[in-house]
Amino acid sequence: MARIKVHELRQKSKTELLAQLKDLKAELALLRVAKVTGGAPNKLSKIKVVRLSIAQVLTVISQKQKAALREAYKNKKFLPLDLRPKKTRAIRRRLTKHQASLKTEREKKREMYFPMRKYAIKV
Repeated sequence: MARIKVHELRQKSKTELLAQLKDLKAELALLRVAKVTGGAPNKLSKIKVVRLSIAQVLTVISQKQKAALREAYKNKKFLPLDLRPKKTRAIRRRLTKHQASLKTEREKKREMYFPMRKYAIKV
């Protein structure tokens, strides 16, 4: 079996992907049996290709799931933790831009009563 092309996998539906995954796992089981019973070297070298193919199928399945979840939560107020941007712990705990820009009543009054002085120097 030749290596699978990922762009072909992306065009398949979830059921087709799951069916292909099942076939690949069955093939891997047969190859492992052949390895134990002393099968041909070409079968042994095929194990790596099949394992990579399984990984590719699983990756495409999980990427499709995540994309579907992102679409489902697109206009919701809250996002699940795994869909939020990772960033760093400190950045995640920072105040939002809006929260940081808010001012107390007292601060607003002080700015109103004592605005920045505007002046120019004559040359």
